[in-house]
Amino acid sequence: MALFPDDQTLLNNFKNPDTKEQAFTAIIKKYQEKLYWHVRRMVVDHEDANDILQNMFIKVWKGLENFREDSQLYTWLYRIATNESLTFLAQQKKRHTASLSDEENGLSNKLKSDTHFDANKLEWKLQLGIQSLPEKQRLVFNLRYYDEMPYEQMSRVLETSEGALKASYHHAAKKIEEFILNN
Repeated sequence: MALFPDDQTLLNNFKNPDTKEQAFTAIIKKYQEKLYWHVRRMVVDHEDANDILQNMFIKVWKGLENFREDSQLYTWLYRIATNESLTFLAQQKKRHTASLSDEENGLSNKLKSDTHFDANKLEWKLQLGIQSLPEKQRLVFNLRYYDEMPYEQMSRVLETSEGALKASYHHAAKKIEEFILNN
C-alpha cells in the first residue's frame, strides 16, 4: 500500500491552486478503496457502488474548500459516502415503489445472482444475513464489523449517540447469528 501524506498536508495542498488537483487525486487514492467497500456493502452492486463513489467525490471536490475541519477528513468523507448511499437506496425504493421487504429481497437476489455466490459458504450466509437487516442496523454493522470503526467515530459519521449505535450493533449481530443458524 502506498504511503500518503497526512490529511492536514493534503488539505493544505488542496487550498493551494498550484497543487489543488494533485492533492485531490491523492485524497482519492488514499480513501477510494475503503470508501468503495463501505458503499458496496450498503448497496451490494459493484456498478451502483462505483456510481455512488463517483458522485460522492464530485461533492467532495465541490465542498472541500469549505471543509471546516470540525471532524477528521476521513470522518467527513465517510459521512458523505454514507449519505450518498442512503439517498441512492431511498431513490431505488421510490423508483421500484416496492415495500421495504421487496427491496431487501432485491438486494438478496443481487447477491444470489453473483457468479461467485455459493449459498453453502458461511461468508455468503453472513452477507445474506446482513442484507436481511433493517437499513440502519446494516449500516452500523458494516461500519463496526468490516471497517472496525470505533463507536465514537461512528457517532460523528452518523450523527447519533454511541449508546444507540451499540444497541443497533448488538441487535444486528443477534439477528445475523439467528439468520445463519436457521438458514
